Amino acid sequence: MSRIAECFNRLAGHKALIPFITAGDPNPKLTVELMHGLVDGGADIIELGVPFSDPMADGPVIQRASERALKHHVSLAQVLDMVATFRLENTYTPVVLMGYLNPVCAMGFQRFAERAAACGVDGVLTVDCPPEEADELTGALVAAGLDPIFLVAPTTPPDRVARIGQLARGYVYYVSLKGVTGAGHLDIAEVTGKIAALRESITVPIGVGFGIRDAETARALSGTADAIVVGSRLVQEIEAAEPQAAKQRLARLVAELKSAIR
Repeated sequence: MSRIAECFNRLAGHKALIPFITAGDPNPKLTVELMHGLVDGGADIIELGVPFSDPMADGPVIQRASERALKHHVSLAQVLDMVATFRLENTYTPVVLMGYLNPVCAMGFQRFAERAAACGVDGVLTVDCPPEEADELTGALVAAGLDPIFLVAPTTPPDRVARIGQLARGYVYYVSLKGVTGAGHLDIAEVTGKIAALRESITVPIGVGFGIRDAETARALSGTADAIVVGSRLVQEIEAAEPQAAKQRLARLVAELKSAIR
């Protein structure tokens, strides 16, 4: 059983909080410390963004985070090293890499999967890899013991949802609105209905993200989702904080969100 599956089993029906930060933001030396700060606040799973020069699914907040990281020349290999360093002190919190296909292709699917597993990664979400073209990557991930995680959008057709249901492990990430990360206004009733429909084809837990900015929204969605994913709001905290205060600010915000979904 993967660390992600163990995490959901351990929660025993309680909702998981999955915070996102971008590796290397605001600088590479702080990333592991910030990951520990997320855990201190109550994170159940960490999504660690791999910085990319064209983050097409991300809004301006996370785009700026990638830009800050890339100014320090943060690479996929360095992100894996960060996870390995995190694992020296934390062997239980699942870590999911979230990013784009190009860096993974450049490293090679098998090499990436084997190295990610060796460093302590638990799951991989490649935003721009559709399920119809994911067999090679998914095969390499599963062979290495990693969970392939997929996005489902409000516009995803039923046949693609069914395909995702066949491939996905760990959890599925439901994009709660049409648009980029951090954008728009959520319709809670619409999201609730969509998740109920998804459960007809998807048996792994379903997390919701892309528009959750406060405890109130997290609480409302936790009634129907298995996990709440928060990214842009946390990245804003990093952007606004002095580097030495960023860990404490993240921990406080994560604790507030975790309390809301209990």
